[in-house]
Amino acid sequence: MTTNQQADPLIGRLVDGRYRVRARIARGGMATVYVATDMRLERRIALKVMHAHLSDDSAFQSRFIQEARAAARLADPHVVNVFDQGQDGELAYLVMEYLPGITLRELLREQKRLTVAQTITIMDAILSGLAAAHKAGIVHRDVKPENVLLAEDGRIKIGDFGLARATTANTATGAQLLGTIAYLAPELVTRGTADARSDIYALGIMLYEMLVGEQPYQGEQPMQIAFQHATEQVPRPSVRNPSVPEQLDELVLWATEKSPDERPVDAREMLERLRDIERELGVTPVVTTTSPGSAEYDSGAVTKILPGASLMTADATAEVGQASDNATLLRRRTARRRARGAFLLTLVLLLAVLAGGVGWWFGSGPGSLIAVPGVAGMTYEAAAAELVAEGFAPHRTERNSTEVEAGTVIDTEPGEGERLDKGAEVAVIVSAGPAEHTIPELTGRTEQEVRDILAEANVQVAEEPEKYFDKLDAGHVLNVRVTPRDGGDPFACGGGCTLHEADSALVQISVGPVPDVTGKSVGDATNVLTDAELVVNEERIEQFHNDLDEGLVIGIADREQEGLWKTGDTVTLIVSKGPQLFEVPGVEGLTRDEAAQKLRDAGFEPTWSAVWGAFPNDFTEVTGSDPGEGEMRRKGAEVRLLIRSNPF
Repeated sequence: MTTNQQADPLIGRLVDGRYRVRARIARGGMATVYVATDMRLERRIALKVMHAHLSDDSAFQSRFIQEARAAARLADPHVVNVFDQGQDGELAYLVMEYLPGITLRELLREQKRLTVAQTITIMDAILSGLAAAHKAGIVHRDVKPENVLLAEDGRIKIGDFGLARATTANTATGAQLLGTIAYLAPELVTRGTADARSDIYALGIMLYEMLVGEQPYQGEQPMQIAFQHATEQVPRPSVRNPSVPEQLDELVLWATEKSPDERPVDAREMLERLRDIERELGVTPVVTTTSPGSAEYDSGAVTKILPGASLMTADATAEVGQASDNATLLRRRTARRRARGAFLLTLVLLLAVLAGGVGWWFGSGPGSLIAVPGVAGMTYEAAAAELVAEGFAPHRTERNSTEVEAGTVIDTEPGEGERLDKGAEVAVIVSAGPAEHTIPELTGRTEQEVRDILAEANVQVAEEPEKYFDKLDAGHVLNVRVTPRDGGDPFACGGGCTLHEADSALVQISVGPVPDVTGKSVGDATNVLTDAELVVNEERIEQFHNDLDEGLVIGIADREQEGLWKTGDTVTLIVSKGPQLFEVPGVEGLTRDEAAQKLRDAGFEPTWSAVWGAFPNDFTEVTGSDPGEGEMRRKGAEVRLLIRSNPF
């Protein structure tokens, strides 16, 4: 199994709960074909899966379903059977008969051109299958060597009815002309119409290619080839390959007439003429039966099936020898009727073909695959123009990217360097810039929860959070500050926000409240605050405090700027000077109540003996106090009045 197959996400997957994908067989512009196992019926099948970028295109889905319905209507041994069609999530698929082997295109690449017996054998089978389709009212519309399967056991079948339509719906325009340009009938180029006779034209081109080893029309641009189809006559194959019998020359010319009315009306009529030719040449279609393919898909099967050998048994070889003699006689009779110069022209052309064969095959020969060019970094318009120039059909699809600027091409699907048929579709993946994400409320969550949410949105989060002192429990998020990747102003995201991938974020968390250092010594308070990652100012603020002795810490000064304290901030301690003392006023000679009020006004608490509380105020006289007048006491201190009776 190749590295590409190992990277293919479908390998090993169970599709629709039934089909286990084993290996990739082939890839085209619209779909990829895998070999898979039907787990329910325990048999090998071919699973054709539409490319993901086409799964949302209703037109392509319709063609996919049309292929299943068209093939299912045909019961012919030369048509690939379609067993099932379905959808698994975004995967649209067809289940088809699995035929280990190669395509006619691969055989042509190995042998360049085929023998007369090989050509007749393959053409007989193709015409049989198409005759069944035409009888059912189905036009294939994409006849080409890539759609002819040569099985290891000798069976020859035509498949891929993805472009098939009923013969009554014969109009095609614009994007519907998706058949390979090399086999396109003139009426499709000039009028956009197709019927069974359009398939006959494609068969004539394919018959020419099998006999000669190349397509009759060539050009660097698809429109050049299309123009030749519409204006020129296909030459006789014998001009390039003198061993071609006259009868096959005439069959090619009949099938490729410019006017559809002058071609065989359908595949049945052409097949009847081919079988007449078989009898005239004494050639009977035969196949070499090989052992069945192994249970696992063999990626080297292309080199195992007919590696340069013909499709004939030993007995058939003798028949072809006789057929070749008959063909030689026919050509000699014809040559005598032709001008002498025609023979010389044929010889010159043959030598030119032989001389240029090697360069042609490894260059831009017809049927060769072309590599997808690298277009990453371009605009879509420039990329599409380059792909069109190479012969591909580009279409735009977008993908979010944090690395590639919006509007710039990221890649193609299939990727750069992959080799495809001309006309194959190539998805041009254009950057849509970073994806947008809606973030839920983050305040109150743990730091790890917030980091996980932001990481899922592909946001770059600073490793170290900002730490603030707050009543919220330590380790919980207070806010998140987001800075846009394009350099916009930062914004808060604690309450939820909309941001883009590759934006940067700073998480702000709580470390709990500022430690309470009230009543501690300056040294102890400094140690506590330093451990909490605060810097203690060497300067102090001193204040009187009635409850704290001198030298004990009252607290820390308010923050100069609004907001919460954060780690690394500098704090200033407020230190107690002890309680403030006041002078006891003189109260001698005053009545009890007058003295008491004077002490209260001075901030002291007056007391006296309970005996004097029963006396009327006017009968009392204060003789002094304890502490006495002039002594220093703190506010709120008790001062006892010394009283005597006033007899007057």
